[in-house]
Amino acid sequence: MPLDNVVFWVFAPIAIGAAVAMLVMRNVVHAALFLVLNFGCIAVMYLLLDAPFLFAVQIIVYAGAIMVLFLFVIMLLGVDRSDVRTERLFLQRPLAIVLGAAFFIEIGMAVRAGIGFATKAPDGFEALQPVGNAQAVADVLFRQYFFPFEVTSILLIVAAIAAMVLAQRRVRSVTQAELDDATAAADAEVTA
Repeated sequence: MPLDNVVFWVFAPIAIGAAVAMLVMRNVVHAALFLVLNFGCIAVMYLLLDAPFLFAVQIIVYAGAIMVLFLFVIMLLGVDRSDVRTERLFLQRPLAIVLGAAFFIEIGMAVRAGIGFATKAPDGFEALQPVGNAQAVADVLFRQYFFPFEVTSILLIVAAIAAMVLAQRRVRSVTQAELDDATAAADAEVTA
């Protein structure tokens, strides 16, 4: 049995289990950590498919930056356990299950109709990028699209800073007069 098959059959159940666990977790932080585990397993799948660029992007961008952003927002908002956990829409869960199943059936049919369930690349696939995918993507990204790439990164940084500023909780400062009034009211209750 090839080593690729062994690695696939080790990581595929872990990825599926992490995805299911992420969906059923009540604690948001635990769900986010299961999502990180799922991203890691998907990165291994990219490595098995001989796509080192996608492997690196999956680890650096998704499992790294995006999940740090998610966890930062979760911690910033201070998700509390005392939130009401009842569903507001009566048919929300059954409708979600039906739509999810329909989505997976549609994807399966589209893959089968488009490329089939092939086990090897189409003829002439190697001639498309003789230098390799990572080098071809880097060449296009940092030559033709360098300016839009940098503008996008600046916009994302500005959006992150704006979100932090808008989400910041401002504690109202208590003036000395309000503090004296509260102390006097407490003393009046004690003496009464």
